[in-house]
Amino acid sequence: MHDMNTKSLALKTESSVLQLLDVAASLERRLDRALSMIRGISYREYRLLKTLSQSPDDGLTRVALAELVGLTPSAVTRALKPLEKIGLVNTIKGERDARQSKATITTTGVELLDDAQGVLNDVYTELPINSINEQRVKEFQQRLKDFKRQD
Repeated sequence: MHDMNTKSLALKTESSVLQLLDVAASLERRLDRALSMIRGISYREYRLLKTLSQSPDDGLTRVALAELVGLTPSAVTRALKPLEKIGLVNTIKGERDARQSKATITTTGVELLDDAQGVLNDVYTELPINSINEQRVKEFQQRLKDFKRQD
């Protein structure tokens, strides 16, 4: 009997996980479209800029930035290059070690980030989560945080 309940729970959970991942991918595509049509950046680039805007004035290493946004350091390096070319990000080279290079957001990057936030706010207001009780949303967010900490 225990095996049957475990299997049933696993199937229900798998279905929920797949649905959650599908919705996350769909949401990211929607955010990408809104940002790229208006500001020419992706949501991933927006997240990098947002994180840099909240970092210490001397910036963040690529490893630290990667950890904060859930990417690999090499993915962060690839994502920062075009942002640096168009003047949204600066890189300060490490004196002895290239891995200690730090990225900072420029004034132009902050301006673009402010504009992008307005675009995203419009998208956020259309999301179904806005029809859910605020307390339930907070509980769900806390469960997500707790799960992420287990990672």
